[in-house]
Amino acid sequence: MSSQSPSSTVLAQLLGGLPELVMYDLDGTLVDSVPGIALAVDRALEELGASPAGEALVRTWVGGGQRLLVQQAINFAGMAPAQLDSAIKAFRKHYAHTADHNLALFPGVAETLAFFADHGVSQVVVTNKPIEFVPAMLEGLGIAHYFADQLGGECLATRKPDPLMLNTMLQRFSVRPDNAVMVGDSSNDLLAANAAEVPCLAVSYGYARGDDLSQYNPVWLGDNLAQLLAPN
Repeated sequence: MSSQSPSSTVLAQLLGGLPELVMYDLDGTLVDSVPGIALAVDRALEELGASPAGEALVRTWVGGGQRLLVQQAINFAGMAPAQLDSAIKAFRKHYAHTADHNLALFPGVAETLAFFADHGVSQVVVTNKPIEFVPAMLEGLGIAHYFADQLGGECLATRKPDPLMLNTMLQRFSVRPDNAVMVGDSSNDLLAANAAEVPCLAVSYGYARGDDLSQYNPVWLGDNLAQLLAPN
């Protein structure tokens, strides 16, 4: 159990107490998944007769969802727009084998998950990543036990920035929006939170693709979630 008093933390001061429900984005918020994504992109490009892009370039493409990612990859390769669907299929095939490649938690994530668990706060994942890849990633990182539920990009009719995922979790856990919080790294996360009237904590280290997250009015914007657990 954490010895830190929850009422004396930066987080509690920001929110007026601990939330009942924390909803997390996955890629770019909890985990750095770019190495595996980049490897799958490069293998897909090579399968389709193009040169690999490399991890550094692919990192600049991540954050807008799978379709946009692969669209940028085929644009880079000079491939025809009509090849998008086959490129997505190839990417998903390869990503099934590379999703855990050099996968790592961002600094402060492990401490934050443990803190909320210690204080009885429900935690869930709401990600635009296809759900088929999510459970194994969480298990591989040893954090699956922290999450009471998961929603992926193909679970509901719409994805973030639509608020449906967040509203669904609020309903499942019978929590009011002002008693929950969203944690994310991109405009998709913050726009969804704003639409659901849920406070949002934004991280600056993720895959925002150069977007200024402060324009979406997060209640906090920082570079390490563990900063929220410090004494106020």
